[in-house]
This record gives sequence, C-alpha cells and structure tokens, in this order.
Amino acid sequence: MKSIKSENILPEPTKAELEILQVLWEFGPSTVRFVNDKLNEQREVNYTSTLKQMQILTEKGILKRDESQMKHIYIPVEAESKTKDQLLDRFVNTLYKGSASSLVMQLLGNQKTSKEDIEEIKRLLDKLEN
Repeated sequence: MKSIKSENILPEPTKAELEILQVLWEFGPSTVRFVNDKLNEQREVNYTSTLKQMQILTEKGILKRDESQMKHIYIPVEAESKTKDQLLDRFVNTLYKGSASSLVMQLLGNQKTSKEDIEEIKRLLDKLEN
C-alpha cells in the first residue's frame, strides 16, 4: 500500500457521513431532502439529522454547497474512488501494518468466497503480473 501523506487528504468521514456520501456518489449532486429520502429507504433518519451531518461535511470540506438556487445542492468534493482509496490506505496501514496481502488473506479466510469471485481475483492478479 502507498503511504499516507497529510497534504490534500480530507478528514475521515464517520459511518453516517459515508452513508450520505454513498447517496451523493450514486445519484449525483442532491438536496438534503433527496438524500434524507434515500437514507430512509434503509433505516429511519430524521431530516434535521441529515441536514446537520451535511452541514458538518461541508464544514470539513468533504462536501460543497451550491446556494445559487432556492434549494441548496450538495456535491462531494472528491470522487468516490479517491475517497475509498484514502480510507482503504488508512485501514490497511492501521490494522495490517501496510500489508495488502495480510488484508486479502484475512478477508478470504473469513468469508465464503464464491467461485466467481476467486476467478475474478485470479484474472486481476494475472493482469497485474503482465
């Protein structure tokens, strides 16, 4: 895994904040109402809680808010892949001392990995070797 540099890295989002980011990554720039409605498809979430979390995400620099229209639109600052890369790097560095192979061995050892997943992993490894 690559080492983490402190520059250009946004603060780590909480689990609840990641749920909001997942909605925005899937559906694009959205209002608080839209995000809250999507979150409520999974579990009950108060509108005011979603609003507050999105305001905090904006203060952290993880979201930006477009105030040019009547309804404010929230937009993730970083792409989904970049955020996930940063979170994965932190996770591997913290729990597996930077060893991607230790993470993979733990994951494959703890889960019932389907034959299709194993074949996909083999194809990926072959591609990385070539």
